[in-house]
Amino acid sequence: MGVDDVNNKFFTLADVSEHNTPKDCWLIIAGKVFDVTKFLEDHPGGDEVLLSATGKDATDDFEDVGHSSSARAMMEEFYIGNIDSASIPTKKKYVPPKQPHYNQDKTNEFVIKILQFLVPMLILGLAVAIRFYTKAPSS
Repeated sequence: MGVDDVNNKFFTLADVSEHNTPKDCWLIIAGKVFDVTKFLEDHPGGDEVLLSATGKDATDDFEDVGHSSSARAMMEEFYIGNIDSASIPTKKKYVPPKQPHYNQDKTNEFVIKILQFLVPMLILGLAVAIRFYTKAPSS
């Protein structure tokens, strides 16, 4: 298979997802498909790392590790084609759930906060006063 044949070969995500065993392992990294089956035993991080990245776009997993330039060059021997980008689901942007607007000027909440501070202080002051006035004078 020549370089031009590989560059024109496209796989869908479903095609690549079928290759997820130690005897047949394909990965998608940066829009390219790699058959890393022969590399599983030699991978410094172990074969589980590669097997866990099958069936999805593993670009983020690959980049997060910070591979060396020699590791990136080594990838070319495992390159078998490109991924059909239409077969990869688009990532949805995280939208936090709507929360009610927080208003610090609510009197009820403000009064409760003050009472949560003052009531224990009053109890403590009362306990100290009782202890002080009921203590027998020392002779």
